[in-house]
Order: sequence, then structure tokens, then C-alpha cells
Amino acid sequence: MRLFIFCRHAESILNLERRINGDPTRDVPLTDRGRQEASELGAMLANIAVDVCVHTRFPRTARTAEIALAGRDVRFEVEPLLDDIDIGDLEGKSLEDYRAWKHEHARRDAFPGGESLDDAAGRYAEAFRRLLGRRFGSVLVVTHEIPIRYALNGAVRSDTLDGPAHKIPNATPYLFDEAGLERAVVGIEAVLARVPT
Repeated sequence: MRLFIFCRHAESILNLERRINGDPTRDVPLTDRGRQEASELGAMLANIAVDVCVHTRFPRTARTAEIALAGRDVRFEVEPLLDDIDIGDLEGKSLEDYRAWKHEHARRDAFPGGESLDDAAGRYAEAFRRLLGRRFGSVLVVTHEIPIRYALNGAVRSDTLDGPAHKIPNATPYLFDEAGLERAVVGIEAVLARVPT
């Protein structure tokens, strides 16, 4: 059975500050707690073979993976399609500012200077299809909250990509087999197909 292990990066400084970051060139360090979370993730995965680790361009995902897989011979690959949402002009703003903007706009509306939630969802579906096309038996994917949320909700064919799963904790593994990840892609694409143009 092929196994896809998805986890959100460990706690970062911006998680504590409740500010948002969609720019992968900005290095946001892990907190002390985040480094501990990444180490604990490694303990949870210690008895599972990992053929490859895929992470985003954001340094906090790479650092989480490095800590979790320390001492193991695992190849690391970068997948930009799994990057966090490009929030454009909202970069560095508070989580409350981000949520207020989302509340006033449709999913298809792009963040000022950035991309839309639907654009990001399409990107994630494409990334998941790429993962499915690979021949690795077991893949660790260290990414961000929203791609995991969309995968979980797409897999259960939710009418919205924001529920029933919503809050995704840091450094917590979510497991998909091949059929489950395929359901996630189909579910995401079904939601996007219903979006008016």
C-alpha cells in the first residue's frame, strides 16, 4: 500500500504573533516549541519507512522535515505547488486582518497583489496528482495548514473546502492511501467546478 503522510510545519514565530506569511523568500524561524514538535513528529514516524520527503519553498517546512528526519537517509524534494497561499499585500498582516478580508470576498477573488483561494486549491489538486504519479511507496509531505485542510475535506466530498476539518495543528501527521488522495483531488476539483466564473 502506498502511503502519503501530510503534516503542517511545526510552530513558527508568526504562529505565535498571529501574523500571516505567503512569501517563501521570508525566513520565518521555528519557535523552541516548534523545534520540539518537529522532534516529536520524528518519533511518531520513526518506525515508518519514508522513501522521500516533499516540502515547500518555505524554510519552516524544510526545517521541520530536517528535524523530524534527522539521522535518516531520506531524499528531500521541493514542491512549489504546495506553497502557502500568496496573500500579496496582506503579507505580514494579522490573522484577524486576513480573516476579515476573506469574510468580505468570494473564494474566486484574488488577494490584492496575490492569488485567490480557488487558484491555490487548483494548485494543490495539481500537486496531489503529481504525488500520485510518482512511484514512491511512502512519502512525507511537510506543507501548510490550508493544503491539508483542502485534502481532508475534498476526500470526504465536502461542499466546501473549509469544513468539516478546519483547524490543522502543527506537526501532526495525516495519512492518506492512494485511493484517499485520489478522492481528495476529485473532491477539490468538484468544488472548483461549481464555482461561478
